[in-house]
Amino acid sequence: QVQLVESGGGLVQAGGSRRLSCVVSGSINSINAVGWYRQAPGKQRELVAGLTSGGSTNYADSVKGRFTISRDNAKNKVYLQMNSLKPEDTAVYYCNADIQPWYGSSPRLYWGQGTQVTVSS
Repeated sequence: QVQLVESGGGLVQAGGSRRLSCVVSGSINSINAVGWYRQAPGKQRELVAGLTSGGSTNYADSVKGRFTISRDNAKNKVYLQMNSLKPEDTAVYYCNADIQPWYGSSPRLYWGQGTQVTVSS
């Protein structure tokens, strides 16, 4: 069973920084693309940042230059460094990963349970 668990959320003042972590555990043969999404109250879940296994990244326009996604393949961890936070960054942040559970299986997308980030003005 594959599990993704996020951590690092909390309350931060505007202009501050926060680093989110996501650890992937369980039956894992390979982890392909990973990403961070967020969902604010009353809004749809949106992509924040994505990172392929080859190292290519993409970011939402609203976070470009402020957020950085990275991964530690040896530890099966994914990070989101968030700087210059704004109140509009307040949301539940979710980690996802495209994972092949065992050799020969089809990759599928797994999600974490989310971690709340609240940015006060």
